[in-house]
Amino acid sequence: MDNTTMQLGLLMEAAQTHQKSAESILRKLKATTNDLATIVRDEVRNAIVSEIQSLEADSKRASTALREVQRAASVRVLIWSVGITTLCSAIPLLLTCWMIPSRGEIAALRARHDELATKIASLEERGGRIDLRRCGAGARLCVRVDRKAPTYGEQSDYLVVRGY
Repeated sequence: MDNTTMQLGLLMEAAQTHQKSAESILRKLKATTNDLATIVRDEVRNAIVSEIQSLEADSKRASTALREVQRAASVRVLIWSVGITTLCSAIPLLLTCWMIPSRGEIAALRARHDELATKIASLEERGGRIDLRRCGAGARLCVRVDRKAPTYGEQSDYLVVRGY
């Protein structure tokens, strides 16, 4: 065996040893990589689950807050609606009570009307429907007289007023 063959054999043996060593290291690296991938997956999964749970809790709080706001808004709308309806009903009612006379006032007005109607009828019976006007340039008060009736007074200066 010559020296080159021997060196080549040693080289081959060293290469084979290095190859086995590299394969062993690659297997260990692959196992470590798998373990690391599993750990990273678990950590990512835990982080995502934690964030999703946090997001879920925040969503529930936001949903609860929105429901409370909706209830408060509904109560305010109800209060405003009732208030405006009451006000819109009360204003015409108060105006009606203020403007329309009471039963006592109506009864007093009827009594006064009946009294005045009786007095007017009495005056009409006694010739109270006279025709008064303003006459002439001075707008003096004049009355229509009954020319067929006799005159009265010492100087015959009183005339009978004509009533209808």
